[in-house]
Amino acid sequence: MRQIFVANLLEWFEENKRDLPWRKNSAPYRVWVSELMLQQTRADQVIPYYKRFMKAFPSLRALALSPRQEVLKVWEGLGYYARARNMHETAQFLVKEKKGRFPRTYEGLKELPGIGPYTAAAIGSLAFNLDEAVVDGNVARVLSRLFAYSQDVGSTVGRKQIQEWANELLPKGRAAAFNESVMELGALICLPQSPKCDQCPLKSVCRAYAKRASTRYPVKKKKKPVPHKVAGVAVVVRRDGKLLIDQRNEEDMLGGLWEFPGGKQETGESIKKCIKREIKEELGVDIKVGKHLTTVYHVYSHFTLELHVHWAKIIKGRPRAIECKNYRWVDFVHLREYPFSRADIYIIEEISRQKSKV
Repeated sequence: MRQIFVANLLEWFEENKRDLPWRKNSAPYRVWVSELMLQQTRADQVIPYYKRFMKAFPSLRALALSPRQEVLKVWEGLGYYARARNMHETAQFLVKEKKGRFPRTYEGLKELPGIGPYTAAAIGSLAFNLDEAVVDGNVARVLSRLFAYSQDVGSTVGRKQIQEWANELLPKGRAAAFNESVMELGALICLPQSPKCDQCPLKSVCRAYAKRASTRYPVKKKKKPVPHKVAGVAVVVRRDGKLLIDQRNEEDMLGGLWEFPGGKQETGESIKKCIKREIKEELGVDIKVGKHLTTVYHVYSHFTLELHVHWAKIIKGRPRAIECKNYRWVDFVHLREYPFSRADIYIIEEISRQKSKV
């Protein structure tokens, strides 16, 4: 099976691989950036972010010397902002401590901030051609079908087994081509739903295909219901028309990003009372909550969020950064100079729509 698997797969890859920007240059820095962006995000979605990032930070040194806020702004919209913060920290470490060079060993790569086994294997194999097998969701799906693996691929035992198969199939000295080809097969042919089995170069050795049961794999434990959170948010307007935004603490989710202040609704609490309480706790001011502006629904990886947004104005006190890192009064036209989460961008877009009607 191994010889057929490798030969058919690599031949298919050479004929069918996509023309992706990070494949034009396998320098460690470019591989690293692309791999962090590609985790849990489709390649077609990553392309514009990757190009924008490389234009802003064409080298490791350029990234290391840039302000954190600029890095977050360029990353804005891609999500998983901890990756951007870790990337910036790692770039600074490499420039300061390693003369701007990535370690050339798997263990050395794993020691860097924000780089785990998967990313270390990806950088090691794609940039340095180390014999390290990469296992992401695409690879797990391909191998679970190839072997008709009946156990949960997300379990400790399942992850270990998939990794062992990937290691065994890896042709020595061809790790870069092998890893990319398996991931590409999962992205283009061995799809989660409606896999294109008739076009698959591995169908002659695939046990799931032989059983006509490809969609039964991979086996995954049923996920628990995703929590739903409701929050109140204030768009606080000053007499001169400037809007109040604050910056999330670095250690918080979405750390370092800016937002319209607010927070989670407590049991039995109305949205308006929630907004008043949160702004008092966050910024130390009393506000009058006005008309409803919009409601934003957003899906994160581990919960869904419902934001009820209201206009507001301060009736007592001056803002202080109590439960936030910083705050600013900003003209609407300058808001987009700050890095925001996608949910807050929706709010900005709604403000723009309402302003255009006035």
